[in-house]
Formats: sequence, C-alpha cells, structure tokens
Amino acid sequence: MGGGVRDLLLGREPKDFDIATGASPDEVYQLFRNCRLVGRRFRLAHILFGREIIEVATFRAQVTDGDEPVGDRAIEAGGRILRDNVYGGLEDDAWRRDFTINALYYGIENFSVIDYTGGMEDIEAGVLRIIGDPEQRYREDPVRMLRAVRFAAKIGFRIDPASEDIIYELGHLLEDIPAARLFDEVLKLFVGGYAVQTFELLRHYRLFEYLFPQTEVSLAEEEEGFPHVFVLKALANTDLRIAQGKPVTPAFLYAALLWEPLRIAMRPYLEQGDNEQQAMTKAARQVLDQQVQSTSLPRRFSTPMQEIWALQIRLSKRAGKRAYRLFEHPRFRAAYDFLLLRAEAGEAEPELCDWWTDFQEVDDAGRAAMVRDISPKRSRRGPRRKKAAD
Repeated sequence: MGGGVRDLLLGREPKDFDIATGASPDEVYQLFRNCRLVGRRFRLAHILFGREIIEVATFRAQVTDGDEPVGDRAIEAGGRILRDNVYGGLEDDAWRRDFTINALYYGIENFSVIDYTGGMEDIEAGVLRIIGDPEQRYREDPVRMLRAVRFAAKIGFRIDPASEDIIYELGHLLEDIPAARLFDEVLKLFVGGYAVQTFELLRHYRLFEYLFPQTEVSLAEEEEGFPHVFVLKALANTDLRIAQGKPVTPAFLYAALLWEPLRIAMRPYLEQGDNEQQAMTKAARQVLDQQVQSTSLPRRFSTPMQEIWALQIRLSKRAGKRAYRLFEHPRFRAAYDFLLLRAEAGEAEPELCDWWTDFQEVDDAGRAAMVRDISPKRSRRGPRRKKAAD
C-alpha cells in the first residue's frame, strides 16, 4: 500500500513497502512470536525478520459525530490528532490517508491495484491532492504540509490548488509540533536527493521560516550587494553526494543551514573585542539555543556541527605543527568540504582551499616543504649581548 505502490506505478524503485491488515495490533502480536508493538500516536506491529523489520499497520477509520469508535482516538481543541488508533476496514483506511496517490493498495489475492480515492487518475495527471477538506486535514496533522512539499519535490507533481492555497495560511501550526518530530521531518526533506527543490518550495509556501527561523532572516540580508548563496550551494552539494552514493550527516547539514545565522550572531561579539574563536563559541551557543526551539538537534550531531564551524578558523592557521594536527582531526574532512563550499560561495579564499587540497595529496616530504614555505622565517643571528660598561 501507499508509497510503494505509487513508486512502482511511476517506474521508480520503492524504498520499502508498507503492509496493512484487518487484524488489530494485538492480534498480529499473538500470531508472531517475533513481534513487538510500538507507537502511541499510531499503534503499529513490528515483526522481526532476520535483520529486517516488517512494519504492519491495522486498517484505521475516520470517526464522525455519533460514531462508536472501536479503539482509541484523541483530538485536541485545535483539531490536531494526538492519537489515532480507531480501526476499520480497507475502504475506511483509504479515506483517512493523506494524499490520493498514497492511498493505493496492492491486493496480493488477485494482484490488483485497489483505488478508492482517485489516486490513479491523479498519478496520470501528475497532481498531488489531499483527501478530504484540506484545512481540516492539515489541522489534524500540520506535518502533512511538509509531506506535500516533499512529495511535490520528489516526484515532480504539482499540488492541487485546493490543497495548496491553504498552506500559506496554516504554516504557523508547525509551531505546535514537537521539535523532535520536526527534526526527523527535516532529514526526510533534505536527505532524499532533492534538497534544492525542497528548499525552494518550502520558502515558496512560507514553511521554511518555521523550521529554520534564523536562517530565513539571514537570507533576507545581502553581502556587498549580493544575496547569500551558501545554503543553496550546500544543498546542491548534498544532492550530488546522495546521487554519488556518498553519506550526508545531519551534523554537516545543520552546519550549512545555520552557518549564515552564526556569522551574523558573531558580529556583536567581534565588535566588543572578542577574538574570532571566542565570538564563534558564544554565537554558536546562541544560535543553537534558538534553533532547538523549532527543531531539535541531538548532541551527537550538534557537537560535531560546532567542531566543523570551529575548524573554519583553524584551517587558515597552518604554520608549524598546526597543519599536521588539523589534518589528523576526526572532523578535518568534513571541515575541508565545508571550506570548499564557502569558497564556491565566494566567502573563503580559493588559495586556502588549493593549499589544503595539495596538502592531502603530496607525500610527507611535500607536506613538510609546504608548511616550511608558509612558516615565518627565523633569524639566524644569535641573541644580542649587552655592551660592557665603560
């Protein structure tokens, strides 16, 4: 069901397949000894199959006034669903899904595609349409607005006007979503191979400001009459790395997305007399404290992110043994890649990038010569002696 069926119809290789059943989570648990139940908001069964986890969802149903729910559902005053564990049949499950193209089912009994919501027509038309009243569905779960952007960027569909227009007005609902959940959504948005398109759509629908408010403010500034392009360069590089099968870490992604806010936050500390390292340390703490109010950033990512930032200052100080110490730093390669992006955006000296590129490629003798060439020359004259008193 869902994305796997959609991707197959679009000629794409599915990342995974979702499985749905009429059996309740407890019934699935009783059938499989290697099963565990997870989730409170959406109760799911995880069946362990070797090293794989097969996720099984139970058909869920919409509940209207007067219905007698079979299960558990909690909705807050604003319409946001806190828990949705009311079970129903296959057609009920289809109508409570988010978008029509995600409400397609593959029936293993007769190898057919089951479509109750018009998803097949929308796939043929290249339209992304939310099921039901758009405002109500977005209020039930504001993350659906982010999912609309992600799917539109990923598969190149246009968002249906009725599903699109209300997004401009409801972005503020993302402020009520737990920061930890939004962190997971950020990774889905920017580490899928289409980060540039996603970024542009998020800004178009005024959603980016609720994920990275400091970055949105910084993008409105210009530097020497030119707009900031570092974020776009970094996201384009992210897409390229994913296309090449290279890893992309959340630490590097967040370092790039929050770099311009960091530079802005450093200014007052520099003006009051702090050196670059002191200013960066204080600014990093300030930027991070503000960011985690929107999307969380676990320490296992925030610490290396700050190390990537700090190494940008140290990379320009190469004399003596400094270059060797930097080269052996566990975060050197990430910091070097970050420096290349800064140079591409016109922010760092290309000569500095070339020096570090050569330093990695030459042998030990070549490195020693490179360091010797930039080290200050020492005087060969001995210490001056005082003249004897007359």
